[in-house]
Parts: sequence; structure tokens; C-alpha cells
Amino acid sequence: VQLQASGGGTVQAGGSLRLSCAASGKIFDINTMSWYRQAPGKQREFVAAIPIGGSANYRDSVKDRFTISRDNAKNTANLQMNSLKPEDTGVYYCVADVRNTSTSSLRKYWGRGTLVTVSS
Repeated sequence: VQLQASGGGTVQAGGSLRLSCAASGKIFDINTMSWYRQAPGKQREFVAAIPIGGSANYRDSVKDRFTISRDNAKNTANLQMNSLKPEDTGVYYCVADVRNTSTSSLRKYWGRGTLVTVSS
């Protein structure tokens, strides 16, 4: 399974970016799609997740600014990021919890990441 993330770039504080993630390969279904990020010199952290048929959840610092969505038929997920702040800067990773077959267990896959830079 491959996860391809796109949409990163450089934006001024207060601006918006939309990240996209497309999963491909041996996929029966995807339970949860998530975004994580890693700022320079810091540990990777959870940003947002959306389970299949469930409600999205977010880290507190991005609530009311970020919106995660998914298209189950296309195995894609998006992260709409508004009112961006310099502290949102980092590499954003798409993550998918995948069942490869109808009887297999969930397996977590990570994409390579896309860089988001927010200038002050």
C-alpha cells in the first residue's frame, strides 16, 4: 500500500492550505485515515483522524481551524487548514489503517510526508 500526500507549500500566517492523500495498492478497506506532523527538532504528533463511518477528532491546537475529510470510494483523505500559524510548520504525514483482505488484521501505513511552512 502506498500513500501519496500532496498540497504542501509555503504560506503566510493566516493563510490556508489543503493537503490531499491518496492510498493505492492492496486495499480491502481503510478503517481510519489520519494526519500527523513533525516540526523541526520536535517529535511527531497527531493532528487529526477520521474513522470510517465515525466522527473526526483533532488535537486541541488545530480544532476550529483544520477539517479532515475522506472519500471512501476513492481511498483519499484531505486536510483543509485555515488560519495557519507559524507553529503549524512541519512535515505532514498521511496515515492509513488498512485491511489488505477481508480477513486480514489492520495494518498501519505511512506516507512520505509533505512540507508545510507558515511564515510570520
